[in-house]
Amino acid sequence: MRSGFIIFIIFLFSNSILGQGNFGPPSNPTYGNVQIDIPQEYYQEANGMSGEDLKQAIYQIIGNHIVFPYTSSSTDTWDILQQSDQDPENNDNILLVYTGRSQDKGYRDGCNCYSNYENGTHNNSWNREHVWPKSHGFPDQDDVAYTDVHNLKPCDRSVNTSRGTKDFDNGGNQHAEATECLTDTDSWEPNDSVKGDIARIIFYMVVRYDPGYDHNNNAFDLEVVDYTTSNNSDPILGVLSSLLQWHIDDPVDDFEINRNQIIYSYQENRNPFIDHPNLVYFIWGDSYGQEWNETLGVSENNELENFKIYPNPTNGLIRFNYNLINSNIEIFNLTGKKIEEHRVINSNFIDLNLPSGIYFVKTQVNGQLINSKIIIK
Repeated sequence: MRSGFIIFIIFLFSNSILGQGNFGPPSNPTYGNVQIDIPQEYYQEANGMSGEDLKQAIYQIIGNHIVFPYTSSSTDTWDILQQSDQDPENNDNILLVYTGRSQDKGYRDGCNCYSNYENGTHNNSWNREHVWPKSHGFPDQDDVAYTDVHNLKPCDRSVNTSRGTKDFDNGGNQHAEATECLTDTDSWEPNDSVKGDIARIIFYMVVRYDPGYDHNNNAFDLEVVDYTTSNNSDPILGVLSSLLQWHIDDPVDDFEINRNQIIYSYQENRNPFIDHPNLVYFIWGDSYGQEWNETLGVSENNELENFKIYPNPTNGLIRFNYNLINSNIEIFNLTGKKIEEHRVINSNFIDLNLPSGIYFVKTQVNGQLINSKIIIK
């Protein structure tokens, strides 16, 4: 029954998402074109939780996912990545993290097809980058975390080697091949277009594997720390403060939402920090210890599904496709703190004077509350 269900879901995604091409790559992001499709009540058990209880509730929700083999003649992580990281502008290609290069899906390590590419070499073939390094907690291919596709990204093979097991942090020298990345002896700074993606993958791993279990059923606990962790293989990784800033600077875009949906169609677990970016601040930020509630999320109320705020992203002026009469509008930052409140007497727009960033908007429409997300450029 489960295998038939998965095949059906894959069929739906391959026809309704993979070929639609109506969203941009990370280097030229779009927002709002891909609908976040969170199953009803998926995060219900986390509502009202705070602190470590919230972290544990999320762990219970996203744990015990369906495991696919790393390499196999059946469906494996190669196959899933070729769908999750497909170039929306060229469905024959895959987008490589760090370089941003769009590359033929077939030109990858172990394909036995190098004669078709670059004079028969595999110098620029792609392989699988473990964003959280496998040596930091789960070094064996039989470990569940090793094959978790949420943590895998297609990457140029030599760039993958250059990044190695370095922590994520700011600074360093320009990389010769991944020219928008910086690196030094103990850290790697990815290109701006994927910094938030990387941060949210790390946050996912910390919660998903707290605890994790290796193939011998030994427990390990991944933790993100605020320092570099060179020359060790402990289940830790840095640098937290940089990752938190990247999460703000590079908000969730359509490419990332689409990737999350596709991986969910296989593994049946989601990255909660893509679905609800504000969760980061209730686990590591200023809202730690406060109760989290899913209603301050990114999805709109289905009862008024045609309600729209545009343009999004915006320079500050936002318009509504409804003329609001005596409506109340509340603006919240990512930590869940209310920072502005507006009373609209009879208008279809307001002008917000806010710094660049991601915000949540609660709008009163015909006596109902609509939750939306806006991005200020």
